[in-house]
Amino acid sequence: MDVFTRSYVEQTATGDPFRSREAFGERFDAYTRGSGFDLVVGYISGAAVGQSWGWPLGPDSAWWGGLQLDDAAEDQAAFVAEDGARTFALSEIMVDVDHAGQGYAHALHDELLKARTEQRGTLLVKPDNERAYGAYRRWGWSRVGTLTPGWDHAPTFDVLIRPLG
Repeated sequence: MDVFTRSYVEQTATGDPFRSREAFGERFDAYTRGSGFDLVVGYISGAAVGQSWGWPLGPDSAWWGGLQLDDAAEDQAAFVAEDGARTFALSEIMVDVDHAGQGYAHALHDELLKARTEQRGTLLVKPDNERAYGAYRRWGWSRVGTLTPGWDHAPTFDVLIRPLG
């Protein structure tokens, strides 16, 4: 929880209920109950300065609920079909503000994804998060649509995809 607090100083200060410590804690607890949850934590001099996590999407995953694909010709049913081995959901990358902009997010991203066996990865990013969006594009992610998750107070995100393996 400390890395979250130090990473999202500005966002938590806005009072947005979605960005509160409590809401984050509830989402994180739900994430860790899923099969295949994977977490990478970055340390400097013994102190955690960043973390990244995700999990493979299973057949009953709610991840794709509310998806609006950009390409209307895309077969949405085929796009969202999951078997636990097709798609890895990269749920979060966070680095505390004192270490932001120094390559730690990229290192956490790469460490989390390097041994994944799924065909593709997906992540959600707020369209106005220019810093993260730019990094994801540089790291090979492409937008395929938008999605508003079923969480309380959830914003609409852009959905990005990247081949893995």
